[in-house]
Amino acid sequence: MRGRLLFVAGAAIGYVLGSRAGHQRYEQIAAGASKVWHSAPVQKQVVKVERAAEAVLPRVVTGLFHVVLWAVKKLLGIQTTPKRGTA
Repeated sequence: MRGRLLFVAGAAIGYVLGSRAGHQRYEQIAAGASKVWHSAPVQKQVVKVERAAEAVLPRVVTGLFHVVLWAVKKLLGIQTTPKRGTA
């Protein structure tokens, strides 16, 4: 019984000390990540990616719509015939 009590006490002390050190390290990592994220070169690339995504998004949504429509029709057993000139 004494061994278990000592183990639990040691685990509790280790947890408290570890969580303090862990929290400090987390704050360091978060501050570093924020600094990198807000830097000019990273933000320049973010803008490029946003513009590229905006250009492609309508085609992706349309394609996804057609895939979902096909899947629903297949699931419900609705016959689909290809449009002229698409086959």
